Amino acid sequence: MKKVLIANRGEIAIRIIRACDDAGLRSVAVYADIDADAWHVSLASEAWALNGVSPAETYLNATKLLACARASGADAVHPGYGFLSENADFADAVIDAGLTWIGPTPRAIRLLGNKVSAREIAIKVGAPLVVGSTGTVSNASEVEEFAAREGLPIAIKAAFGGGGRGLKIVRELDEIPEAFAAAVRESQAAFGRGECYVERFLDRPRHVEAQILADSHGNVIVVGTRDCSLQRRNQKLVEEAPAPFLSAAQHDEIVTSAKAICREVEYVGAGTVEYLIAEDGSVSFLEVNTRLQVEHPVTEETSGIDIVLAQLAIADGRPVPVLHDVEPCGHAFEFRINAEDVGRGFLPSPGRVASFTIPSGPGIRVDSGVRSGSIVPPEFDSLLAKLIVTGATREQALRRARRALAECEITGLPTVLPFHRAVVDDAAFTAEDRLGVYTGWIEAEFVNRIGGDPQFSPTPPEEPRRTITIELNGKRMALGLPASLCEPLVGRDSSSLSTDQRQQPSATEDARALRSPTSGSVVKWLVRSGETVTQGQPILILEAMKMESTVTAHRDGIVGDLGYGIGGNITSGDTIVLIDAGPDSPV
Repeated sequence: MKKVLIANRGEIAIRIIRACDDAGLRSVAVYADIDADAWHVSLASEAWALNGVSPAETYLNATKLLACARASGADAVHPGYGFLSENADFADAVIDAGLTWIGPTPRAIRLLGNKVSAREIAIKVGAPLVVGSTGTVSNASEVEEFAAREGLPIAIKAAFGGGGRGLKIVRELDEIPEAFAAAVRESQAAFGRGECYVERFLDRPRHVEAQILADSHGNVIVVGTRDCSLQRRNQKLVEEAPAPFLSAAQHDEIVTSAKAICREVEYVGAGTVEYLIAEDGSVSFLEVNTRLQVEHPVTEETSGIDIVLAQLAIADGRPVPVLHDVEPCGHAFEFRINAEDVGRGFLPSPGRVASFTIPSGPGIRVDSGVRSGSIVPPEFDSLLAKLIVTGATREQALRRARRALAECEITGLPTVLPFHRAVVDDAAFTAEDRLGVYTGWIEAEFVNRIGGDPQFSPTPPEEPRRTITIELNGKRMALGLPASLCEPLVGRDSSSLSTDQRQQPSATEDARALRSPTSGSVVKWLVRSGETVTQGQPILILEAMKMESTVTAHRDGIVGDLGYGIGGNITSGDTIVLIDAGPDSPV
């Protein structure tokens, strides 16, 4: 290999660019229109435009990606994580084009990337797992039949992909139709495929995983374990390595079964085998991620192995860096720094990074996809950067983490940094004899005293405009400007106001406006025009940064015209719909 096209963006693209440089390889970046000035574009050896805005038009478009590979002369493709990283058809297309695919074989991706067939392999090799559906489920009725047979709660999951997208937890039977529809939508949007399956859901489990490296010579090693139990919306926020407070039996069961699963499919490359540990201590196979994980740095810091460099070497036909499982040295945490407003329920919050102050000191590493001035668009993931903190022990790593999180500062848009600062002081996370957090801990037990920052509230209505008459090259013309700009010219004489300005909404009419808490696109309306609603009732579903958010009514009343169609883009602070006071509602 001499030149690698990176079929991704942001933090992971930069991580791979740097690994390519370490390996003496040239790197090729690709970019959507909104990413033309993104950091990964300027760091690569060269960059090529994908000419589009949405994920489907750009980083999910295999035809465009391969065209860029041909045009640039790249001889290999690294998919990073997300997007097409676990798409076997894309891997086939890369190989058919005569390029090196930096990842597992298409066969392994199909067998393990499909969570249904992965379960079958786990059963074959004797890995532990919970009861689930036989194959995918094609409609909500099949999910209801499974729930009636096996009981609640259940988890509806995307059969392809991961990262918590396309995952819905159901605790009541009447929730199944909407949960199934939402899981299919999210899976289709994130991975280009909507197939789902269902399994029993374990309450209060830990999420533990094994990092695998395997080569084409038959060597399979476990580089380390990780705990990824701190999650919101079923997506990880904090990870650590090695996974703490595991018994020897639990550790051996995870390591042994992870290697057996990978050997069964002749796995090659980096991958992660994930497990849930129930409250009673039992271990259950969850899934295999046939790609590089977001949290790979904590394993790098505690193993001494550069996993991305290992990916490049393995794809080039060389063996794994060591021929034995790796004993961890020290302890590391990774804090995902996402553009989300913790005080508003981790609401996705795209925008522009005004400034980014990076912490420093012993044991501190920052893998970032942004810098001061970077745009964080609503079309893509909310991850800005990763703060990785390493110490000789878990206790030392926690002390360093508190210091680093205090030093880290991002302005211009809300981030999850306030949550991270709170959790490293929470006894459930910091206890010396047990891990008190679990996958649903944030929603169920975390006491969120983090208020929404008023500077990131939905934007107020635009400043009123005035229309004045001007003469330009002898021709009279009307010019509309913000009122504050007009006043120095013509004063506040209402006769100069346009008809629209003279009829500015009254306070009562302003109260009708339901404003969007975030920027995003309309996924689904949950009400009809003319319908009577109550305060707090769900109105519509918005998709932003690959996550769905439900917007609720701000008052009792009657829904006006639905001005946005499905797929319509809404900016934070825009009026979504007017809700008129009903006959029995307060004005």
